[in-house]
Amino acid sequence: MRPHQLRTELRGRQSECATLDALVGRVRAGASQVLVLRGEAGVGKSALLDYLANGPGQSCRVARAAGVESEVELPFSGLHQLCAPMLGHLDRLPGPQRDALATAFGMHVGPPPDRFLVGLAVLSLLAEVAEERPLVCVIDDAQWFDPISAQLLAFVARRQFADPVGLVFAIRSGHEDSELTGQPAMDVRGLRDADAHALLATVLTGDVDHRVRETIVAETRGNPLALLELPRGLSTAELSFGFGLADAVPLETHLEQGFSQRLAALPGPTRLFLLAAALEPVGDLGLLRRALQRLDVDYAAAVPAMRAGLIELSGRVRFRHPLVRSAVARAAEVTDLRAVHLALAEETDPELDPDRRAWHRAHAASGPDEEVAVELEGSADRARARGGLAAQAAFLERAIELTDDPARRPARILAAATARHQSGSSDKALALLADVETTPLDGLTRARVELLRAQIAFFSSRGRDAPPLLLSAARRMEALDEAAARDIYLDALAASLLVGRLAGEVGARDVARAARAAPSSTARPADLLLDGVAALITDGYAEGVPPVRRALKAWRADEVPIGDALRWLWLATHAAHDVWDDESWEVLSTRHLRLARQAGALAVLQIALNSRMGLHFFAGEFAEAAALVNELSTVNEVMANHLPPYGALALAAWQGRPEIVSGLTRSTYAEGGARGEGMGLTIVDYSSAVLHNGLGRYQEALRTAEQGAGYPDELGFSTWSLVELVEAAARSGHPDRAADALDELVRTTGASGTDWALGIEARSRAQVSQGGAAEGYYVEAVERLDRTRMRVEHARAQLLYGEWLRRENRRRDARRQLRSAYDLLSDMGSEAFAERARRELVAAGERLPRRSVEAREAFTAQEAQIARLAAEGRTNPEIGAELFLSPRTVEWHLHKVFAKLGIGSRRELSGTLLNA
Repeated sequence: MRPHQLRTELRGRQSECATLDALVGRVRAGASQVLVLRGEAGVGKSALLDYLANGPGQSCRVARAAGVESEVELPFSGLHQLCAPMLGHLDRLPGPQRDALATAFGMHVGPPPDRFLVGLAVLSLLAEVAEERPLVCVIDDAQWFDPISAQLLAFVARRQFADPVGLVFAIRSGHEDSELTGQPAMDVRGLRDADAHALLATVLTGDVDHRVRETIVAETRGNPLALLELPRGLSTAELSFGFGLADAVPLETHLEQGFSQRLAALPGPTRLFLLAAALEPVGDLGLLRRALQRLDVDYAAAVPAMRAGLIELSGRVRFRHPLVRSAVARAAEVTDLRAVHLALAEETDPELDPDRRAWHRAHAASGPDEEVAVELEGSADRARARGGLAAQAAFLERAIELTDDPARRPARILAAATARHQSGSSDKALALLADVETTPLDGLTRARVELLRAQIAFFSSRGRDAPPLLLSAARRMEALDEAAARDIYLDALAASLLVGRLAGEVGARDVARAARAAPSSTARPADLLLDGVAALITDGYAEGVPPVRRALKAWRADEVPIGDALRWLWLATHAAHDVWDDESWEVLSTRHLRLARQAGALAVLQIALNSRMGLHFFAGEFAEAAALVNELSTVNEVMANHLPPYGALALAAWQGRPEIVSGLTRSTYAEGGARGEGMGLTIVDYSSAVLHNGLGRYQEALRTAEQGAGYPDELGFSTWSLVELVEAAARSGHPDRAADALDELVRTTGASGTDWALGIEARSRAQVSQGGAAEGYYVEAVERLDRTRMRVEHARAQLLYGEWLRRENRRRDARRQLRSAYDLLSDMGSEAFAERARRELVAAGERLPRRSVEAREAFTAQEAQIARLAAEGRTNPEIGAELFLSPRTVEWHLHKVFAKLGIGSRRELSGTLLNA
């Protein structure tokens, strides 16, 4: 049937159909499209999807899927339903994506895939399929998709840009917390009165008072399904006089009641047929036939349901509406439900589909059943291996219900609580922990309960509750498992550093002391790191630096287990910059970023990006830092976990952009405080001090540097605030405060002894010294910092030296230092410090204009990042994998880059960027 004929059949939906026509037109033209149809049950969303698939969608390849309420706990079931017909293209995907998707779909066994690596694989798969023919994906009842499928399809929807792919979802009103919130949407409402009356007339053909008709149209709000179904449940007398309209129940309930009444009139075997079809949502007619045979129900029992318009039989059973399916399940007797579940379980292949078999067996059980509980544990393990943490928890929770052995319950409850926490359902995890704590627990289980409570506190808010809870769990674990206890101490130390100034009764010093006192019989890299960082906090820098260096040597050896590396590399990186070791910072941050990307571990990637971009700031590599800030923004969007924009704020501070820093400071401070991230507040203070020193606003720099330096147990950023404090105090007429800050600083730099540390120390000493002593320190600072990767600090040393020389009236010498500083700072994009150097050069007698920054700002952040990666020789698939884009979208961005640069190919890109 042609689209215009289908539009005619859809009474009153011309506008909605036109929107869908236009969407398909844009997809055929090569543009990605997303649309969410929202509306109440029965309002016509499914009919519009049918129109799309059978009308304009016929010019494209159409993939369909529908959410089923009974499948909501099975991981990837919705996604698999959508992608199954496309898996012939799986071998075209990059290896890690192909393996992740195959593991998620149970096609082979492998390490648990990160769910967003699976999402990237789906993004790539859809793009590959669409290369052959534009693709339209039609997803009905999206509110019943399992959480992972819903999250990943929302991810795909957000990352589609330039692929000929359309994603059209239908979702029921009342599910506004859907992953699809914020996507382009169409509200599907009831029909206008004229169309509603015309539709009602097709089923209400007798002599019915026009006022009754008006009432039906008004009370159904023009809902098409209600208009068609409501009259079926009313007698002629009730219809004629309107008496049957008195029951004021919600429309959805009213519709379901209507279907239930029609079901009640069907023969018993037909109701069993419908129940089996409702509980077997995969659409496997062979399985359904075999289950019906076990129930002694003839397949012909479907005929009365078909005549009643409740189902259709073609390649699979299709219910008239999802409310029919739910009405069937809710109207069934408990004994029938168990019998049907048991029949389906017995006929489900234990090798091919063990999890659905276990799920059916669980619902067939009438009481505790250890055999089924063990089977559910196996399903939970498989769900975890596929990345289905919410499903793992659901299987375990059902296993708990079937557990009769008190000795087994705590372990199962704790496992379920852990899965709930890891899947993001911390409230459900805490409820399970409250349950397990009502039973007698052995020491190990009690320690694990405390640990999980601490982890929930840490990851839910990173607030002050986490360090004391982790510390208590570590102490309890000491007598049970020494290595596990030390791992928890390391987590507690990491948490206390992040909490920093916002710590309550237990701070970093308390955790460090406890960790130092804990027994240790091993020398794993994690143990060395714990000992080193704890000593740095409790004993001071002079005593702490040697054990930290031993730890860094072990972590740099690249023999650390990958699980430990993903868990603690950020802390090792933090320790490296705490002892002014820029070489180890480079090595460890590079490895951390590589491992996080390879593993597809996005929560780890967030931390790795922050660690790495800090090194770029000091190195004056602001373009690289900006690329990581942009990548972090993408990861935050993908994870719907918006970390405070510390990196964006620090970048703007180093670039000298007060309007951006001002806009971000208040919100970042509020977010960091709400999350309990004291270290984050110190980052804000430190960054503000950098900005104000660059702008020459020394009093403001003094204030913010004082705030940042006030929490020495946070180490890194607090220590670096002392550097800004020396400069701000010296330049604002507070020499005593500058000298005090220098004394605090020297306790760290002298103990470190690296060129970075001693160069910063010399630069700081010069600012509180006079005459020849000052010059000697400036020369030392310039020479030492020139030997490090910290180019921005080297340029700042030249700037300060040049300013001092000009004040000493040595203008020629001043111009030499200032010119070098100005060129370096301008090339980096450090505009405030560069402008300071320019003003000093002018004051020293040199004429020069301000440099234009137009070339740097010609690209969007994403274009700049893609251009940089392409210039490094990365392929489009490699760039797409790193930035969560399809290769076609990467190519689309590159063409825009080429146009802006006036070039025609990738070969010209590297040289052009170098000369820009």
